[in-house]
Amino acid sequence: MTATGATESPEPAGRGDGARALVIGEALVDVVRRTDGTVDEHPGGSPANVALGLARLGRSVELVTWIGTDDRGRAVREHLEASGVRLAAGSDGAAATSVATATLDGTGAATYTFDLDWQVPAEHAADYRDVVVVHSSTIGAALEPGGSAALRILAEARVDATITYDPNIRPDLVGDPDDARALVERLVGLADVVKVSDEDLAWLEPDGDPRTIARRWAGQGPGLVVVTRGGEGALAVTAGGVELEVPAPRVTVADTVGAGDSFMSGLVDGLWLAGLLGASHRIALGGAGTEVLTPVLERCARIAAITVSRPGANPPRAEELGA
Repeated sequence: MTATGATESPEPAGRGDGARALVIGEALVDVVRRTDGTVDEHPGGSPANVALGLARLGRSVELVTWIGTDDRGRAVREHLEASGVRLAAGSDGAAATSVATATLDGTGAATYTFDLDWQVPAEHAADYRDVVVVHSSTIGAALEPGGSAALRILAEARVDATITYDPNIRPDLVGDPDDARALVERLVGLADVVKVSDEDLAWLEPDGDPRTIARRWAGQGPGLVVVTRGGEGALAVTAGGVELEVPAPRVTVADTVGAGDSFMSGLVDGLWLAGLLGASHRIALGGAGTEVLTPVLERCARIAAITVSRPGANPPRAEELGA
């Protein structure tokens, strides 16, 4: 562990600062098939889960997504809006709401298949004046017709906002592996914060070492790269050369659905509290030290642990963390 690293001390951004988060990507219905033969349906989609987690932590958040006005679409909208997520104008223009089928194994881990339609609503207005962070994942950038528009939004918003990125690889959706790797590298280069699972890294670079990849990515643009390792906790590397690890709390796992997404929302919220979001804090983010990052990552691990302790993508609210 590297215990050094200079950091600036920007004024923390509180929850009443008038700033907002913008999340871009799929919202859908998860159909969860369990080993006991039961089948459940509930709203999901990685970006939607991140938006939900941020809203439950008290953040103002808008989701640019693509759902229908069918029963599943109404369920998704009600689920998100009940926690305070605002859907961008036109986000309910799809012919039908997308579906992801998650099949759980005996440990609660999920594998996915998808019936997904994605595009950025034509009504979306590119106004980023009060946006301090924009979050996206690979699916939103890989699938057309929405992918090109999502990449354009990230590039435009980067002038003012922190860009956060979770590869969240779904092999059935990202197409040719070489093309997917090239897209991931492009998105890493656009991002200020990358959160990636060790499983995603194993798919992207089967012979690669997670720490080595994180170091390389931290030298390609991001100020912070975090690798989540399930029950083994998380590893973080900064552009300034700081490295640290945090353990995962021990809990009884119901399932792992939404665990990485809740960690991601906790990471955005923690960096927001630390005053490290927004393009003007890009240098400070890359220079953050362990005294800033360790409590942020420990809280992320706690948030993810709460999520896996109960079924489905059900991230905690701020009051559950004693906030």
